[in-house]
Amino acid sequence: MDGGSGAVSRGSTDNIDVRIDVLLAGRVRPFGPKGVPSGIAKAAVDGPVRVTTIGLDIDEQGDPKHHGGPEKALHHYPRDHYAGWREELAGHGGNGDLLQHAGAFGENLSTTGLTEADVCIGDRFRLGTALVEVSQARQPCWKLNHRFGFAGMSRAVQGSGRTGWYYRVIEEGEVSAGDHLVLVARPYPDWNLQRLLHVLYVDRLNLAALAAMAELPVLAESWRKLARQRVANHVVEDMEKRLAGG
Repeated sequence: MDGGSGAVSRGSTDNIDVRIDVLLAGRVRPFGPKGVPSGIAKAAVDGPVRVTTIGLDIDEQGDPKHHGGPEKALHHYPRDHYAGWREELAGHGGNGDLLQHAGAFGENLSTTGLTEADVCIGDRFRLGTALVEVSQARQPCWKLNHRFGFAGMSRAVQGSGRTGWYYRVIEEGEVSAGDHLVLVARPYPDWNLQRLLHVLYVDRLNLAALAAMAELPVLAESWRKLARQRVANHVVEDMEKRLAGG
């Protein structure tokens, strides 16, 4: 690799090595019309930054019940999706200015050359000196609607499958912008995030797929529980509060 911005190399489908173009963190601030605490507004930071089991040690979350924690320690969002969102927001009068810089979606890691089609549940990556594991995709919430000035943004993100994803931290370490994210293990190659999101949001009552999803030991327990509930009840859970807010 030449180390240039967004550089990616793949010798095979299991050989992934991407550069962390931007590393981001934020402090909790009042957000939205009700001023709820949120750390979604993140800015680029220099390294090295300590990676702990609950995320970057300089990063904060305003709603620890739904954001952050061991299963959502680090959020990765592909810069690859920004051009498409810029075009869509222009058609809805949303705030596309946010997309001029990495961090529009509250991500900690910004890269190019790696999307939901390329990443599988349970993938383990060396991130700087830390070791991280893909735990789940993102479930977009109403905060994106306010952030982008478009009431349908959370639904658009969910429907598009361009959600980004989360890592749990297996080994703590340090990371800096310019470090690489290198795949070291892929235990579930049949379960890329694209497939997972299709089961969750498109083919939502495919009971066989849901049963298989529920058996993935590396998938975040909240997602496994959701799959089990759909199988047991033959009903899709209500997503309205998450997508539209209270």
